[in-house]
Amino acid sequence: MKSIKQAGHKLSVYAAGVIGALSLVLLFSAAALKAGDDHALLLELDGIIGPATSDFLIRGMRKAEDNNAQVLIIRMNTPGGLDTSMREIIKHILASPVPVVSYVSPAGSRAASAGTYMMYASHVAAMAPATNLGAATPVKLTPGGLGAPKPPDSKDKEDKDKQKKDDAIEGGAMERKIINDAVAYIRGLAKLYGRNAEWAEKAVREGVSLTAEDALDEGVIDLIAKDVDDLLNQLDGRKVIVDEKTLTLHTTGMKIETLEPDWRNRLLAVITNPNVAYILMLLGIYGLFFELSNPGSIFPGVVGGICILLALYAFHVLPVDYAGVALILLGIALMVAELFAPSFGILGIGGAVAFVIGSMILIDTEIEAFRISMPLIVVVAIFTSLFVFALVSLAIKQRHRPVVSGKEQMIGSVGEATAAFDDVGQIRVHGELWEAHSKNPVDQGQQVKVYDMQGLTLLVEPLANEE
Repeated sequence: MKSIKQAGHKLSVYAAGVIGALSLVLLFSAAALKAGDDHALLLELDGIIGPATSDFLIRGMRKAEDNNAQVLIIRMNTPGGLDTSMREIIKHILASPVPVVSYVSPAGSRAASAGTYMMYASHVAAMAPATNLGAATPVKLTPGGLGAPKPPDSKDKEDKDKQKKDDAIEGGAMERKIINDAVAYIRGLAKLYGRNAEWAEKAVREGVSLTAEDALDEGVIDLIAKDVDDLLNQLDGRKVIVDEKTLTLHTTGMKIETLEPDWRNRLLAVITNPNVAYILMLLGIYGLFFELSNPGSIFPGVVGGICILLALYAFHVLPVDYAGVALILLGIALMVAELFAPSFGILGIGGAVAFVIGSMILIDTEIEAFRISMPLIVVVAIFTSLFVFALVSLAIKQRHRPVVSGKEQMIGSVGEATAAFDDVGQIRVHGELWEAHSKNPVDQGQQVKVYDMQGLTLLVEPLANEE
């Protein structure tokens, strides 16, 4: 009975210890959550908006949610970027449970084109003095400008004037579709937080811009702050709508955590550079081509496979026109065909032209930062032509060289009989002794010619001795 009581007492002590430990864990967890609420996550956006930027910002938003940050600040200075990347970022901003503050800073920065859309999509839009935003016309229309008159085809003056007027007002059918889509998109973003939708439409249709002070007066942004500390002070007590709920921000004295790009983001930034992706694709083609023409080399095939996979991943997130990829492959095929079926240079020249055109249209965007450099295209086209010609020429020469081993090398060889024989004997050929069979008698020292080989026996015929 006493032992039962002692066991019960020990069990009670253990249970109390477990409950105490769990209580401490819960207490510290709650404290950690409370501490997590008392910080802001700062992300830097400096440069063109592309796949790497999109990946960095989206993962930053997820981290802000996981770490229970009270606010996420995107400090930006961007001339714009890819429409697909911009829309991906905005989709996550709108779905973010953490209030997102887009802040154009420091002085001299801008939020142009795609940056303007991001400002309109954010829960709070802020700018530093001496910054600007706007010029949100889709980039594909900017070389000629919206409504830039096109050369008229009609010879009649009245038709010419009418065509010029129509082009100046509306542009082409494709331009109207792009413009109307962009206008509807930015007006929808403006209505979410009660910002100036009329000016947003002008920014798209007319490419207008505003300074920070004018943007505040026009109701495009919510506040002007000279730095991040000033921004947090002004955000304190502000009410924002997040996921259809009104939240009050408490940001005075809040700690700021800056998120830096990791190796994954840096790698993505490198390989999504169109020039790098283009070179990776060609290195992959070279490597696989060399491996197929020289089976067993291994190293070129491995490197080529890795380069091809990296290039395909980059092309997956870049606006690639796969007609360009097809033209590049066709160009290489035509250059190879020129060596096998000489056409007085027609196939070779056609291949080079197809290669250059394919390279020029490979990236489907008018944004200069995401276009392949023309000097690079010319240099690579020349190098590729020389590389293909040299490699295939080498393969053709190898094919026409005489065989130096095996049965094929032995047939046709001339040897010498080591002793006279009528049917089976030995001959010396290529410095080696072989068993030989002859239908005719062979004298010692007489030369014989190998005409066939059965297993390890050579079939020979005697050659007439020279007098």
